[in-house]
Amino acid sequence: MAEAVTILLNEREHRVPPGLTLGQLRDQVLPGAEVLVLNGFPAGPQTVLTAGDRVSLVVKGQAPPAAELEALMIARHTPGVHQRMKAARVGVAGLGGLGSAVAIALARMGVGQLVLADYDLVEPTNLNRQQYMVEHLGLAKTAAMTRILAGVNPYVQVTAHNLVLTPENVEQVFAGCGVVVECLDAAAAKAMFMEAVAASLPEAYFVGASGLAGYGASNAIQTRRLGERIFLVGDLERAAQPGRGLMAPRVGVAAHHQANLVVGLLMDPGHPEL
Repeated sequence: MAEAVTILLNEREHRVPPGLTLGQLRDQVLPGAEVLVLNGFPAGPQTVLTAGDRVSLVVKGQAPPAAELEALMIARHTPGVHQRMKAARVGVAGLGGLGSAVAIALARMGVGQLVLADYDLVEPTNLNRQQYMVEHLGLAKTAAMTRILAGVNPYVQVTAHNLVLTPENVEQVFAGCGVVVECLDAAAAKAMFMEAVAASLPEAYFVGASGLAGYGASNAIQTRRLGERIFLVGDLERAAQPGRGLMAPRVGVAAHHQANLVVGLLMDPGHPEL
C-alpha cells in the first residue's frame, strides 16, 4: 500500500492518501469551501494532490479561525516577527489620512493591541485621502475604523476612544503602549501631544509626522530621529495650501513610513532601521 504524502493545508502540514483529489480534501476538511487554491493558483476539484503541494481552502467572506489565520501570517512574516507583533500594544492618535492608513498597516502586520483615538466624523471631504468608504459617511472615525480593522484582521484587539486628546487624558488613553503614533492635523495639537507623551509616557516611543502636502517627490519624505525616543516623518516643509492640498499618494507614503518605523521599533527597539 502506497504511503501517505505530506502537503501544506492552510500553511500546516497535513498527511493525505496518495491519489486524493483537491475536491475530496475539501469535502473532508471544509465542505463549504468555494475557492480551492493550489500552489498559489485556483484549481479544479479533480486535481490530484502530490507531496509538497500548498493548499488553501476558502469560504467566501468568512474569516479563518484564529489559529489558522495566525499560521498563515506566521508563514508570511516568519515566526519571530509575528510573535513580536502579536505581543505589542500600539497607539494611534488621529484617524485621518495618516492614522487610518497606519492602523490598517499595523493590523495587517498582526499587532496584537491597537489603541485608537479621534473625535471626528467621516465626511465626504475625507474620501480623497483617508481609508474610508462612502458607506462610512457620518460615522465616528473610531467606529468606522473599528469596522474596517475587523474586516482586515478580526483577531486584533482594538480599543477606540472617541474624544479630543488633551494633556490630561493622554496618559490614560495610551497607557501600556510601547509606541504611540501621532497622526493629528493641527500644528498646535501635534506639539501638545508630543509634549504630553514625553511627560506622561516616558517609556513609549513617539512617531510623529510633519510636511506631507501636495504631490512632490516621494523621496523628500524621510524619517528622522529627533531624540532617544522621538521620531518625525515628512519633509518638514510642505504644508497644505491652495494648489498643494493633502493628497492620497503622498500622505500614504508618509503613513507607511510611520507604520514601517513602528515595526522596526517593535522588532529591534535599540536599533530601528530608518
